[in-house]
Amino acid sequence: MAEAVGIGTKSAVETTGDVPEIGVGMLGYAFMGKAHANAYRKLAYMTWPPPLKPRLVSIAGRNEAAVSEAARRYGFERSVTDWRDLVADPDVQLVDNGGPNDLHAEPTIAAARAGKHVFCEKPLGRTAAESLEIWRAAAEAGVKHMCAFNYRFVPAVRLARDLIEAGELGEIRHFRGRYLQEWGPTDAEVWRFDKAAAGSGALGDLGAHVIDLARYLVGEIATVSALTATFQPGREVDDAFEAAVSFEGGAIGTIEATRFAPGRKNGFAWEINGSQGSIAFDLERLNELQVHLAGTSPGALAQGFRTVLVSEAEHPYWEHWWPHGHMIGWEHSFVHEIHHLLTAIRDDDPVGPHGATFEDGYRAAEVCDAIVASADEGRRVDIVYEAA
Repeated sequence: MAEAVGIGTKSAVETTGDVPEIGVGMLGYAFMGKAHANAYRKLAYMTWPPPLKPRLVSIAGRNEAAVSEAARRYGFERSVTDWRDLVADPDVQLVDNGGPNDLHAEPTIAAARAGKHVFCEKPLGRTAAESLEIWRAAAEAGVKHMCAFNYRFVPAVRLARDLIEAGELGEIRHFRGRYLQEWGPTDAEVWRFDKAAAGSGALGDLGAHVIDLARYLVGEIATVSALTATFQPGREVDDAFEAAVSFEGGAIGTIEATRFAPGRKNGFAWEINGSQGSIAFDLERLNELQVHLAGTSPGALAQGFRTVLVSEAEHPYWEHWWPHGHMIGWEHSFVHEIHHLLTAIRDDDPVGPHGATFEDGYRAAEVCDAIVASADEGRRVDIVYEAA
């Protein structure tokens, strides 16, 4: 795809120092729009030389005054109030869709069919069927596609994946993951509480992140047995869910999420237990990974967990940042994520396995749908994944 967007090869960049540009068009300017715009601007000078230099061409939103102000604030050249103008813009080679869930499918599919690379926020679609349609369209178009599961790009998470792949934990037996927030008890009109706009509640908003990391670290989820609950009167979407899962590789696990956990601001935590060790992570201590490796002696077994400060020069993604011990934050995961996508576009390399492709987005949606089905029907559900 490098030739299609008019960019050079990696060797040309290294020998000439001339970094090709890629035109970026963004749909949405609120929470995720700010996070993504910050990442494009920061990677352009911090990850030097960047794989491609983002040119922030156009940003789309329905409110003309608000999107115009966002363009000035974030550094986009222009703004539009119709996403179709964004897709049709010849200066745009990458469409970044950070809009509400009900605006994921149509603009992303249109962008892919127009030959644009596509980057879409999670959940990919409101249902597995919608997510499958988006994935199939992007795959058929032959463009690069990535679903924005940014927690794959936290250095401690990538280090955990490296430890598992190296066999340090032995046979994986357990996964426990939870995502807890506190802001659910409100009467405010928020699109995330609207079933037509969001598709689901805590499940798609928070649970999808846990599901994706369970798949990324442990493997494919085979079955689910789940409960969902809605606590706020009149609300159509779930406020919380609990699920027991089994993995194709033989491990078992639990996944839960809620927006009704007072005191929990952004409490995403998980633990993995294997036959030779365990690892654990808490997003609110983003630069740390808890590690216990059994070793070969009873003394080693008695040591318990130790805290690894993931900030050394050889740790994942740290080549872009500071001397060890000088911490990075949540926003830097988006820098790593977009850097990964731009590298895949420049070199025509696969986005997976470390980047979440639209196939990953679809498969996470199948698990979400299975959780809903299990809760509604009161039974254990086997998950069947479709092909492109």
